Amino acid sequence: MQGHVIPEPSVTPTADLDEVESRLCMPLVQAMQTQRAVRRLTTEPVDDAVLLRLLELAQKAPSGGNRQPQRYIVVRDRAVKEQLAALNRRSWGWLRRAYGPFVKTEAQRRLLAAVDWQAEHFADAPAIVVACVKVRVRSWPPVLAGTVDGSIYPSVQNLLLAARAVGLGAALTTLPLRPARRARAILGLPRRVQPVCAIPLGWPRGRYGPTTRRPISEVVHVDRYGNRPYR
Repeated sequence: MQGHVIPEPSVTPTADLDEVESRLCMPLVQAMQTQRAVRRLTTEPVDDAVLLRLLELAQKAPSGGNRQPQRYIVVRDRAVKEQLAALNRRSWGWLRRAYGPFVKTEAQRRLLAAVDWQAEHFADAPAIVVACVKVRVRSWPPVLAGTVDGSIYPSVQNLLLAARAVGLGAALTTLPLRPARRARAILGLPRRVQPVCAIPLGWPRGRYGPTTRRPISEVVHVDRYGNRPYR
């Protein structure tokens, strides 16, 4: 079955909920094999009912102790998006200068161009979902810090897969959430709600295409790093 892709029905920005539900029945393996970061989005609106259905599926993901600390800020207001876009441009400006010397291939140049495009048009995304976690205490010991964010990861992947199934473009980024204090002020977050990542959502410019990934034999190590018996 690997590599087999079932033809997709057409989906448009005017898709009704029945059509969306039909698209959510995409085989899981197909969604996983064709999922990719889609950064170039149109300005066509994403209906609230569609977005809430995707977030409902995101919320079905497991969390530590079933505490369900996931919180989602859906940003639609242009002024708020502009403020997050400014943070995104500043963070990307720093990273771009660091990445620049290492960009050698055409694929790397295309990726850079896509992130450039997203930075320039970040505020144009119809919706930006900021995934957060609500914590019980103001600060955690370092050994536990990672467990807090870990409760949002499965939820975010559910959201990305559901977006892929219905034909929405999405890409996870942390750039508009730095510095964290400024991002928290923009979003009006209380002390015990921590932003983890942002996901611009919208209808893609173009179509989902094939993905390019390293073969599994190159990335699986057994017992110790460097032992790759499956090569």
